[in-house]
Amino acid sequence: MTDTKEITLAKYAGFCYGVKRAVDTVKKIKAENPDKNVYVLGELIHNAQVIDELESFGVISLDKLPEHGEGICVVRSHGESPQTFEQIKDAGFEVYDLTCPDVKKVQQKAVELVKGGYYLVIVGKEEHPEVSAIKANALIYGDKVFVAATVEDLYNHTAELKEHKNIGVVVQTTQTLATLSPIIEYLMSISKELRIINTICPSTSRRQAEAKELAQNNDLMIVVGSKNSANTTHLADIAREYTKTIHIETSDELSQYEDLIKCSSKIGVTAGASTPQNVIDNVVKMLI
Repeated sequence: MTDTKEITLAKYAGFCYGVKRAVDTVKKIKAENPDKNVYVLGELIHNAQVIDELESFGVISLDKLPEHGEGICVVRSHGESPQTFEQIKDAGFEVYDLTCPDVKKVQQKAVELVKGGYYLVIVGKEEHPEVSAIKANALIYGDKVFVAATVEDLYNHTAELKEHKNIGVVVQTTQTLATLSPIIEYLMSISKELRIINTICPSTSRRQAEAKELAQNNDLMIVVGSKNSANTTHLADIAREYTKTIHIETSDELSQYEDLIKCSSKIGVTAGASTPQNVIDNVVKMLI
């Protein structure tokens, strides 16, 4: 047990550029259009506190698109399929596209690969909205598109992959190099020509590298952010490889780990790209 603690907060914890842009822009849209309905198709970002704050401004998250509506409908940072953009317009909404620029890049690269005759492998989780949008954009130009969350996902498609001359790879922006590397190694062993476009966003790479370094130099890592956030979950997975790690959404959960925290003299704190600064600050204050 120790009462003296050294708390180190990650430099890159909290909102990334794309998330900050999305949140600030939606607030601005509502402020400039007080008499219009403002909706977001799905959750703008994976953070309950932010969604609650936006609702207090009058911005409503839609679980599904209605057949008819009016006002402004925002496409969130994860992006959407071209078909969904048309459906939003057909329903009667004004469309405001807030797809993250890094996600747009993945969509564009995926389309380029398919147009170029490559069998496209998207590294990521198929159920994630970003991956769904990447896949939908690529499928417009060809049907040779496959999503792999792990290298094991490729094994049942080996024969089909071998038959295709060229294989192209893009990556969900929040994926880890630890996931990507074995997939690349396997594809190199079975492909005639392999083109890899590493579309993990720079912010994600920096955040993951810093989480690894902090975990190697602390007794305990605390990762703050939504359990539904892919990039936050990856940070926790990385940290667990090197030290004891807890993943919490808010400071309220710290009481569940009181004994573990008391026994740790050096604690590292990081947070996902969709975690607000005030949530991070509250966690650090309770640790000091």
